[in-house]
Amino acid sequence: MQTVVITGGTDGLGKGLALHYLRQGARVLAVGSTPAKGEALLAEASAISAADRAEFVLADLTSVAAARDLVRRIERGCTAVDKLILCAQRYRLFGPRTTTDEGFEHSFALAYLSRYVLSHGLRPALEAAPRPVVMNVGTPGIRLGRVHFDDVQLARRYSGTKATLQSFRANDLLGVAFAACYPGSAIRYVGYNPGVVSTGMPDHLPQPLRTLAKAQFALFATSVPKAIGPMVRLLDDPPNLPFSAYRGKRQLPLKAPAFDQDAAQRLHHLTQELLEEAAAA
Repeated sequence: MQTVVITGGTDGLGKGLALHYLRQGARVLAVGSTPAKGEALLAEASAISAADRAEFVLADLTSVAAARDLVRRIERGCTAVDKLILCAQRYRLFGPRTTTDEGFEHSFALAYLSRYVLSHGLRPALEAAPRPVVMNVGTPGIRLGRVHFDDVQLARRYSGTKATLQSFRANDLLGVAFAACYPGSAIRYVGYNPGVVSTGMPDHLPQPLRTLAKAQFALFATSVPKAIGPMVRLLDDPPNLPFSAYRGKRQLPLKAPAFDQDAAQRLHHLTQELLEEAAAA
């Protein structure tokens, strides 16, 4: 039986993938921060006779300590992890800069640091699986935003849009650096851009943007069941490359600036320093 771990697994694409793999007979650990959504997922799992293979794992992934604890919890309960799918994200495009209890800018912590900790932390469990794959769901192929190496916490010139775009660009580099860190590993790391998908993302926007975004989604967004099709194909049969990136069905060239090896190593070492400082605090 395969074991599939999905962050953001109680909503949107994450939930769609969770239910798909439950129908396929896998054990699914859906990580989320909202108990009500977790209970709803478990109810749907029960309705498809998969209650014994579905688990909701409550975790606040804005916390590095919580992400590390999640790694330990998964390792204690699983001999191997076949698929790690990283979907957790909450857009904070407006409002003032906020930091976590550990002092990290919110978007950087949730959308990047948690994925870094889980990717590297679960590597042994992934390598114990016969055909392990990590899928990092973001926006590879979009030429917007950059990593602000001189102010990665955006303490000087913050905007929610800048922080969100930085987290996406950081995840492009995370995949590149992960592959470079473990040459010869059987893990296939896939950066994936699903395009515009009809999820609950607009619910977090202020009015009138919320209404406008919902109207745009109704016209142009792909449904979750349709959007997960290409994702499942990559998860079940990933390319034989340490790292690859896709925008929908289209594979992206890794020579693009978004996947620069030097920048990836620079961010990797910076992230290690930030995590070591947080652990020592």
